[in-house]
Amino acid sequence: MAIHPVDQRLPIARQSAFALQHVLIMYTGCITVPLVFGAAVGLDRSTVAMLISADLLVAGIITIIQSLGVGKVAGVRLPIVCGATFAGLTPMILIAKEYGLQAVYGSMLVGGVVGIALAVPFAKIVRYFPPLVTGVVLTVIGISLIGVAGGLIVGNDPTSPSFADPKNLALAAAVVVVAVAFICLGRGMWTQLGVLMALVIGTVIAIPMGLIDLSGVGGSAWVGFPMPFHFGAPEFPVTAVVAMSIVMAVVFAESTASMLAVSEITGKPLKKADLARGLVADGMSGVLGGIFNAFVDTVFSQNVGAVATTRVYSRYVTATSGAILIVLGLIPRMGEVVAALPDPVVGGVGIILFSTVAVVGINTLRKVDLSDPINTTIAAVSVGIGILPEFAEGMFERFPSSAQILLGSGITLAAASAFSLNLLFNHTRLGELARRSRESLHATAKSEPATSSAGDASVTVPV
Repeated sequence: MAIHPVDQRLPIARQSAFALQHVLIMYTGCITVPLVFGAAVGLDRSTVAMLISADLLVAGIITIIQSLGVGKVAGVRLPIVCGATFAGLTPMILIAKEYGLQAVYGSMLVGGVVGIALAVPFAKIVRYFPPLVTGVVLTVIGISLIGVAGGLIVGNDPTSPSFADPKNLALAAAVVVVAVAFICLGRGMWTQLGVLMALVIGTVIAIPMGLIDLSGVGGSAWVGFPMPFHFGAPEFPVTAVVAMSIVMAVVFAESTASMLAVSEITGKPLKKADLARGLVADGMSGVLGGIFNAFVDTVFSQNVGAVATTRVYSRYVTATSGAILIVLGLIPRMGEVVAALPDPVVGGVGIILFSTVAVVGINTLRKVDLSDPINTTIAAVSVGIGILPEFAEGMFERFPSSAQILLGSGITLAAASAFSLNLLFNHTRLGELARRSRESLHATAKSEPATSSAGDASVTVPV
């Protein structure tokens, strides 16, 4: 029997080369999450370095599990690469500011357990998370995080002497220009590495500007293992747990779309049992993230694009990528170097990455029949509700602090709104009645003549 391309092993040299390319493609997006989170909650450089190491370690473990599988328990066994998702970033920041970091990782751990428990049921109800829902959520994720990138560039303290410093704005602009040049004018792999090159070149530019300080680099050992529960015993505020459980549902929807795409690209059928095992691995990322102070992982869409572009379908390639990520995660000094990157550089890269997420969401919505006014209304209302907290800061400040964790996250509001409205109008008789009513009114309007009168004359105008 012929071996499916997904299950084929490549020569070591070729397999390693393609695996390294996958890592380079996803690396910037993966490390941006701990960089932005650390800056938003005011962590010092060494702590951010630890988050980066933990982030890479967990991403590597989950990538291997997804690629190779763990018996009949976890792993979709497709060529996919996983990394920290932006979906959990805003809720994590809100939880950290309200309850502290112990609550962030305690709620993430419980959210992961909830995800594992719901993986099989979710795989059975995946039809309730169509492109209409996932597209809205991705769009809101991207838009809501642009403000975080702006805070890294401009600063968050208007009283600080460096707030809105023109040289910071200029550096961020240079990073964007470099990224656009590589992405749009580059050839081959250079196009895919455009964002990473912008990060590197932006850092080099920042050195003579006095915006980077590497004096603290070197304090960590070359090899080390992230300490479990670094911030202390985990805490489990109910509101925080609910928020992170909702994040897990959003991650499930995001990963499901990517896994289905890889299945179609590779020609390897995806059964409900396969999908459920893939979602279990997503839930495991929440558990491991909560233990090792990392982040919830999802399937990286840019690596899905790499599989389609290279036509290298072997899951052993992405498993090798996972091994590389684990090695990188066990080198704390590398995390220190990355943590030393200037905020304007990270912010410039963040603008590109977060905006790309929003555009991916818009592209997903293109798969929806938006000529149907009901679908258009669902998308419009949900996006509007999702981005409202970003433009009307403090709109929920009179609510209890626990409620603000849920209501202050536009991602949570968008997901709840899109899911509920889609369920109501696309999976119940109410939607059928609404559409029949509109069709009836439209047919009546077409059949009835319109009458216009001028003075005593009556003129019939055909429609």
